[in-house]
This record gives sequence, structure tokens and C-alpha cells, in this order.
Amino acid sequence: MSSTHSNLLPDGVTRTPFSIYTDEELYRRELERFFYAKHWCYIGLEAEIPNPGDFRLTEIGERQVIMTRTEDGSVSVVENVCSHRGMRFCRKNTGNATEFRCPYHQWSYSLKGDLQGVPFLRGMKQDGRVNGGMPADFRREDHGLVKLKVATRGGVVFASFDHDVEPLEDFLGPEILKYFDRLFHGPKLTLLGYQRQRIPGNWKLIQENIKDPYHGGLLHTWFVNFGLWRADNKSELIMDKHHRHGAMVGKRSEGGKGQATVGITSFKNQMELNDNRLLDVQDEPWWGEPTVVMLTLMPSVIIQQNVNSLVTRRIRPVSPGVFDYVWTYFGLESDDAAMTERRLRQANLMGPAGYVSADDGEVVECVQESFASNPYGKTLTELGGREIDLHTDHIVSETLMRGMYDYWRRVMEA
Repeated sequence: MSSTHSNLLPDGVTRTPFSIYTDEELYRRELERFFYAKHWCYIGLEAEIPNPGDFRLTEIGERQVIMTRTEDGSVSVVENVCSHRGMRFCRKNTGNATEFRCPYHQWSYSLKGDLQGVPFLRGMKQDGRVNGGMPADFRREDHGLVKLKVATRGGVVFASFDHDVEPLEDFLGPEILKYFDRLFHGPKLTLLGYQRQRIPGNWKLIQENIKDPYHGGLLHTWFVNFGLWRADNKSELIMDKHHRHGAMVGKRSEGGKGQATVGITSFKNQMELNDNRLLDVQDEPWWGEPTVVMLTLMPSVIIQQNVNSLVTRRIRPVSPGVFDYVWTYFGLESDDAAMTERRLRQANLMGPAGYVSADDGEVVECVQESFASNPYGKTLTELGGREIDLHTDHIVSETLMRGMYDYWRRVMEA
């Protein structure tokens, strides 16, 4: 067993107050510091907007933005707020357009967010005189939409309201970039579908959940019985030097009884599949050894490869006690029909109505109820010690969660 220790934790970091999941003031500060400044947020996939003029409405934090394929093929992200009176002018979730036009006063914008048209810009001629109009020094170039900084890599789109944010590659860091590029390694992505759920819990809880390997082999009957994620699988935990992003990496086993199942009530040795195609796992050339890689990119997305199922899970805070969870299923342009069918079938392993992830949503709801009823309680994260381990070659550890809250405290100055 080996691990690389970062700094020892300050006193108290292994205890997280319940109140950070319920406090309105903290939540508002989180939006400003994690979603609106100094961080790249996941927007979507280029495959969602393949043609010039294609657009998709989405969110960063509580602010609505539009991802668009512009005429020159580039990707633009602008805020869905008219620069005139602040109306959310885009009323469709997806579509194709040559321009954006606000229905309130008909101000029109290019796909890149530049102001193009203003009705009565120079007033209106009537009875031999000109009435109204904008002031003489009004300049269209000063009144475009709020434009976000955009970065794309491997067909994935990120954006930031903060134009001074560090380069995306530096934000991810080499340790996490390795696993990001493993999945988004060259072939164009293909869109397979969406699922969306609203979970009555704080947004941080789902980041925690996918940084928490402890529960996977205990809560999830499926994982335990069929060897998808168990404490005795060959696994490792990895995080970047800032402790903000994490990777849980594992290799599927054959399941069955073992030390990892002793006394585990979720283990049901008699469980069998009626349709073995659900776990018809096909090795892919880009895989290497791992069959499961779960990337948590702070603050806005989880990227999942679970055997042949590929999905991004976008996190959208709604309030201190509610977040939306948007699942985007995708494949690779190099897939044949059989692989596409396999990816879709295995997508049933997780998701809002999946064999596994419905459990996570229920648990998040249950703990949020506890937090709301007792503002003085604290959680405990000491499995595997009290240190932050940048690399751990097993999954019997809560190091990724300790790292997350070490980073959270520094960003929040808490």
C-alpha cells in the first residue's frame, strides 16, 4: 500500500459542520467564488450543437447561459440576459438561429453576443422632426451580451464569467488531465440522450458522493454482487495538487464472496441477471486497465466511465437545499451499432431510475433533512487517516473528501 501525503490537515478539517449545507449566506458566497469567479464550469458537449446556429440553453450556478455554434464553427457562450432591460430573451431550451432577439424591445444580437439592432436607435421622424432616439454617444459595441471565456478540449465545452481564469489545462492539472484525455482522446463525440433530476440536497453533497468510495461497496447492491465497485477491486484515488478535483479509478472484478463482503448486508450472493447483456462488457482500445473512472471536477461536473457507459453529470445549484443533476449520455463517432446499443443498455446501471444512482439521490435527501434539523452537528471523514493523500492505491479512504473541504475552506476563507 502506498500513498503520497500532501500537507497535514489543519485542526478540524475532518469535521464538517452541518450548517455549510444549509446556510443561505454561505451558499451565496459559494456561487460567487466557485461558479462565477476563478473556476471553469462545464457547459456541455460540442456534439450538442453540431451545426452553425445550433444553440442550447444551460446554467452556471443560478445564471442562465447559451452555448452556441457560431457561423465560423467556433463555440460561443453568452449570458441569457438582454443588455437593455435584463430580460431572459432566449425562451427555448434548444434550437437553431441566425441571431438572438429579445421579445421585450426587439434588441437583436449576433450569435457571438454583439449588439446588432436597436429599434428607434436614431429616433422616429414625425411631423417633420425626429423624436426620441438614443443619445449621440450611444455605441452598439458597448452594449453586447455578457460574453464568457470559453475553452474546449476533446469535444467538451467549459466556460467562465472570469476572463482572468487560468488556462483550462492548468485548472485541471496534469494528474486529472491524464484521465480526462484518456476518455476524450480524439474521436468525435456523439449525443445519445439526457436525463434530468431535481434532488433536495446541497450541491456539494453530490461532489462528495462521487469522491466517497467508502459507500460504493456498501450501499450499492449491484456494485457489490457483480464486482463493479468493491473494496477488494484493484483501485486508486487521485487528486490534483490543489485538492479540488478527484479521480476514483477501478478495475472490475468477478464479484462473489470475499473479505469485502463479510458482514455486508447489501451483498446478495443469490442475485442473478435475467438479461446478461446488461453486463456484456466490451474492452475498448483506449481503456488501458481501468473499467471504471469517476472524475469530479470542481464545482460543476462529474464525468463517468462505468464499463461501456459514458456520461457527464452537470451540477446546477438551485438553492442551499436543492440542486439539478443533468445527465448527458454520449458515445464515440467510431462506435458501431452494437457498441451504441451496449452503451445505451449499460446506461441503465446508473441515472435517476438506474439500478444504482437512485440510492445516491435518496441518501442525499436523507442527510440534507438531518442537516436542516440540527445546525450544530458535524460530519466525520477520518477513514484512511486524517491526511490528504494525493495518490492512494486502494479505496478504503475518505481522502478525496478531506481534500475537497481543505480546498473549500481556502476558497471560502472559512
